[in-house]
Amino acid sequence: MNEYFKSVIVQATGASALSEQEIVQELWSGYGHITRVFLKGGSRKSVMVKHIQLASDTNHPRGWNTDIGHQRKLTSYRVETKWYDSYSGQSLARLPHCLAIDHHEDDVFIVLEDLDEAGFPIRKHSVNWEDVVICLNWLAAFHASYLGKNPDGLWDIGTYWHLDTRPQELKALKDQRLKRAAPLIDEKLSSCTYQTIVHGDAKLANFCFSLNDKVAGLDFQYVGGGCGMKDVAYFIGSCLDEDDCERLEAKILDTYFERLHKELGEQNEALEREWRSLYRVAWADFHRFLKGWSPGHWKINSYSERVTEEVIKSL
Repeated sequence: MNEYFKSVIVQATGASALSEQEIVQELWSGYGHITRVFLKGGSRKSVMVKHIQLASDTNHPRGWNTDIGHQRKLTSYRVETKWYDSYSGQSLARLPHCLAIDHHEDDVFIVLEDLDEAGFPIRKHSVNWEDVVICLNWLAAFHASYLGKNPDGLWDIGTYWHLDTRPQELKALKDQRLKRAAPLIDEKLSSCTYQTIVHGDAKLANFCFSLNDKVAGLDFQYVGGGCGMKDVAYFIGSCLDEDDCERLEAKILDTYFERLHKELGEQNEALEREWRSLYRVAWADFHRFLKGWSPGHWKINSYSERVTEEVIKSL
């Protein structure tokens, strides 16, 4: 970390100096890293720094090294800085406070509250039903915060698997029926009456849990407009096996919509009818991406295949 960025941290936090640093995570495809920086003086013991290096010499772990992928990544980081600069403060759902955003030459530097220090130190690799409820409540609060708002400066259509941003994965898709149905699935989701801002990558790994049953979300590179069911379906697929996905489907939606209405302060039955009908469509949309991107992925299962088949028939 150069002296310029060190000075940005000191100024943003009121610290007298930086004591030490530890790399927490490398960014996907070699675009930089996330670092925990410990501070001397000031009111904070530490902050998280997302250091984005906008170079084209990257190494995608699944071999998708193309200019399309590079441009998508560049856009995602521009979106994330816009998100923290203009939108994050409106969220009813807990997320890290942004302390500073800075650009220097080809690098972007985002200084964020350390959620571990803020009381959210737990990362989970498996969940029980109570954990699922906590995260569904977070998603409902998040979607309620931005219902009907224009995602200006964000992705027009959120989620990292959106069809228009994934032409290579669509071309690689061997399932011809799903390939033909893909534009119709996308259109059904994109044209729904009730639109919000979706997280776009709401997997279990992007939630930080507290000791008192609360949760905070992070990672907003693919935040943008869309139907809230995209986040819900993707989250459920990230943490439950196929039997539980099917067995708990109605309970999942009941839980989410009960909290959504509470956050909205009204019973919006028209929204619930529309979004409930799109839950499986959202599931099929992600399944389309996954089968083109990584045909052997563990998330491709009989439940996903059955849901997608039903959606295709309904179209």
